Amino acid sequence: MKIDALNEWLPLPAPGTPLVIAGPCSAESEEQVLRTAHALKEISAVKVFRAGIWKPRTRPNNFEGLGELALPWLAKVKKETGLLTTTEVATAKHVELCLKAGIDILWIGARTTANPFSVQEIADALKGVDIPVMVKNPINADLQLWIGALERMNQAGISKLVAIHRGFSVAEKLEFRNDPLWRIPMELKVKFPELPLLCDPSHITGKRELVQKVCQKAMDLDMNGLIIETHPDPDKAWSDASQQVTPEKLLNIISSLSLKREYSQDKNYTEELNDLREQIDRLDSELIHTLKLRQQVVEKIAMAKINQNITALQKGRFEELMKDRLVTAEKMGLSLDFIKEIFDSIHEQSVQIQTDLFEKNNK
Repeated sequence: MKIDALNEWLPLPAPGTPLVIAGPCSAESEEQVLRTAHALKEISAVKVFRAGIWKPRTRPNNFEGLGELALPWLAKVKKETGLLTTTEVATAKHVELCLKAGIDILWIGARTTANPFSVQEIADALKGVDIPVMVKNPINADLQLWIGALERMNQAGISKLVAIHRGFSVAEKLEFRNDPLWRIPMELKVKFPELPLLCDPSHITGKRELVQKVCQKAMDLDMNGLIIETHPDPDKAWSDASQQVTPEKLLNIISSLSLKREYSQDKNYTEELNDLREQIDRLDSELIHTLKLRQQVVEKIAMAKINQNITALQKGRFEELMKDRLVTAEKMGLSLDFIKEIFDSIHEQSVQIQTDLFEKNNK
């Protein structure tokens, strides 16, 4: 993908300060929008004002935004505060109205990202238009859908692209409203290092008291900035009241963040890091070698099963294996979710190897 650097089209805050996009979940009234914007312009890290105009809701009869009526309020925000403006679009008509109203940046929400037809409709509406577009991850944990949405925008000629990590919907709700699954945005960052990546802690947490924690995690992972829902009176917000913070609280959150550097001039640190990386390289090499030995044993098991006419998949055996591995992992202080994911993949590969040998033997 051809992607423009963030500093080529967006005024960035001073070094040592994260880029912040802030504003209410929904534009509720002109007074609310302008009151929030004027408070946010006093926070140097905030360069873009966000507000939802069209709100996709799970069920009807909930507040779905004021639509076109609210667009002039965002124009007034830019005129009075100098902040750039952004809002969510989900259809070609939304795009048309936003371009006409002079909105500076568009964003594609998680529900829309999950539907390639909708993404393509928006991409077609943007052909020939030079406007930044931010793409949130899809609600389901599917990296390829996220990449596909970004690629559709890029193929339409949009080079001012930003990815937004807002977490993923999971059946089991634990600490957060949406599971961050940090490995997915990090994989996106590895695949496309030139792509700016922002974090949306509001939608990840669903709770304002957890926003700072997720902001710090995003900074620790070297994300390029944050998009945080901010409301002058969050408890009275018409949507997502529990996850919005006041402008005062936003300033406290930003001020509390500890930002990491990518490099250090300390010679001792550099030498120590190189030594540790050599250890990682050796361990990875040993791990690959062990996996190769395991594969060879799996192939021998497959041949033994073939000779005895036994099926490749034996569910009871895998369940016993997984239980044993998790007990061992817990004793060693390892993440059970991490170990389970690893052995699920190993087992899937083992079954595939055995299945391939079975098919080859039957020819």
